[in-house]
Amino acid sequence: MAANDSSVRVIVRMINDRIIIVQVLISLFLCINLLLITVFFMKDFFYTTMRYIFFALTLMSDCVILILSNVLLLFSYFEFTINMSLCLIVYVALSLYTFVTPVTLTVMTLERFVAICMPLRHGELCSTRSALHCILIIHGVSSLPCVVFLSIFFASASHRFYTKSDMCFAEKFIFHTWQGHLRSAISQFYFLTMCIVIMFSYFKIMKVARAASGQNRKSTWKGLRTVVLHGFQLLLCLFQLWCTFIEAAVLQIYPMVYVNVRYFNYIMFILSPRCLSPLIYGLRDEKFFFALRSFVLCGLYKKQLSN
Repeated sequence: MAANDSSVRVIVRMINDRIIIVQVLISLFLCINLLLITVFFMKDFFYTTMRYIFFALTLMSDCVILILSNVLLLFSYFEFTINMSLCLIVYVALSLYTFVTPVTLTVMTLERFVAICMPLRHGELCSTRSALHCILIIHGVSSLPCVVFLSIFFASASHRFYTKSDMCFAEKFIFHTWQGHLRSAISQFYFLTMCIVIMFSYFKIMKVARAASGQNRKSTWKGLRTVVLHGFQLLLCLFQLWCTFIEAAVLQIYPMVYVNVRYFNYIMFILSPRCLSPLIYGLRDEKFFFALRSFVLCGLYKKQLSN
């Protein structure tokens, strides 16, 4: 009996440690993202340039995902129950912005493709107005899976379901096995489409990079590295779309491993991609880095920024 109590205490302590680690990581990423969003709105050059507008969109989308996913994690850990209507709203918002981030990364890759392979048309195709139109398109494309999900859910759910209180999980809204298969098919279609766009942009930019020379060659290779980083970040984001199916399979086959798999997926495929956006444009981009440094150090580097 004492051995069992000791095992339970070890498991509880491990879960507590994991929750604390997640809270520290989320707090850190949120502070960094909010700092970068503040710098974005300080300079009109940033919020009138397409790639920085998309960068800010990914930061805001990441903040929404981090906050909502952490709320659901804490509710699950402390076994809080909420009204299923509120849970549905949270789940739809989380699903929407789960797709917004990878779709935005794909559009950012296309912007780099236009800048490097079609430089004469970049100003025309990548204007501020075009960026605002693209944001609407991004949200429209990202909302299609939610529209399909809600259509099926409203046709299947009873009126009693909306008024009851329960634990808030995505699985609560799946009444039929084929709903999970349909969600998987939609996620894989998005995955395939975005991979094709990334690969197309990569090979086109690679072709231009080999033909370029001098300063243009250096700029082109930098753009190529940005596309590679976008591709890696996109890959991590898209793996997130498969996490629910992997977890459901593990829960049925290896129930004792389920918690470990879910924790690993959360750290690797939800938190990790959110730390790459600040790296790609917050630190690698010279203009943004100088603005960030000037803001953090209270204007000490204003002269370098103006230059």
